[in-house]
Amino acid sequence: MTTHQNIQTDCALIALDWGTSSLRCYRFDRNGQVIERRAHPWGIMNLPAVEHGEDAHAPYRVALQAACGDWLEAAPQAPLIAAGMVGSKQGWREAAYLNVPLSPDLIGGKLTEVDTGLGRPLWIVPGLLQASTLPNVMRGEETQVIGALQTRHERELLIGLPGTHSKWVRVVDGRIEHFDTFMTGEVYGALCAHTILGRTMHKPDAADDAAFLRGARVALGPEGKSGVLSNIFSSRTLGLTGELAAEAQPDYLSGLLIGHELAALKTLYPAQAPAIVLIGDAGLCRRYQLALDLFGLGPVSQAEAATEVGLWVLARHAGLVA
Repeated sequence: MTTHQNIQTDCALIALDWGTSSLRCYRFDRNGQVIERRAHPWGIMNLPAVEHGEDAHAPYRVALQAACGDWLEAAPQAPLIAAGMVGSKQGWREAAYLNVPLSPDLIGGKLTEVDTGLGRPLWIVPGLLQASTLPNVMRGEETQVIGALQTRHERELLIGLPGTHSKWVRVVDGRIEHFDTFMTGEVYGALCAHTILGRTMHKPDAADDAAFLRGARVALGPEGKSGVLSNIFSSRTLGLTGELAAEAQPDYLSGLLIGHELAALKTLYPAQAPAIVLIGDAGLCRRYQLALDLFGLGPVSQAEAATEVGLWVLARHAGLVA
C-alpha cells in the first residue's frame, strides 16, 4: 500500500500526459522509473464541472488536485511537468510551438511555466510546428518521439504514431527533420458513424485481418490509382453484391484508409525507406505492421512506454531532475 511517507521518500517527479480526452499521471523515483500510474477521464475537453466565476483555470486545478493531489501534498519537492493538449490554445496555458527541424534535447529548455495555485508551478512541454505552404503541427507526440529515441541509434528513423491523427516523423542524426499528419482515424470514425457506408456495417466480434488486408491491397494495387474518395465507396458496393459480409466491412474500410496512408508514405520515401518505429495502442500498431509488411516498408518495431520515458528525459533536459 502506498503511504504518505513512501511517496515523500520515493517521488522525484510527477508527470502528466494531459490530452483532449484523458489525463494520465506518472510518479517517478530518483532513477527515472515509474512507480505508480493513474488514468482519469479529465482531458481538456472533459474537465470537472466547477463554479469558477472569472477564473477559467479553476477546472484545471480541480482536475489536477483530484488526479494526484495526494502526490503533490506528500512530495512538495517533486517538480511537475505536463505534455499534450494542456499546452494548446484551448488548454491551461498555451506553450508556444517550436520550429522543425530541431534537436529534441532543445525542447526541454523551452518549457512554459504555469502558476497552479497548488504550491508549485506546472511546466508545460511545447508542441512542434513545421512551417511551409501547408503547415503541420504536433502536440504531445514530440514527447513520445523523444522517449522512443532513447533506445535507438540508427542514423535515420521513421517514427509512426497511429491514431486519430496519425503522425509520421522523420529523424536524421538524432534531429527531428520533418513530419506528416494523416487524419485516418478520425475519417474512419466519421465514415462509419455519419455516412451511408455505416448503414450496411455490423461490428465484428474479432478483428478480421483478411478483410483488413483486402482493403489495404486495393490501395496498393491499380484500383488505388482512382484515389481514396473513389475507393471508399467499395466498402458498400462489395456488400451489396454479396462479396463482403457486413461484419467484414469495418475492417475492409480500415485497411483501405490505412493502405492509402501508407501509399502516400511510400511516395514520400520512394527510395529504400528507413527503419520504422511504431508508438501507440498495441492493437492498432499490430494492424499497421500488417499493412507495412504488405507494402514492403520497414523493418518495423514498436517502442514501449514512450510517453513516460519522454517525460522523464524532458524533465532532465530542463534541469528539473538530476
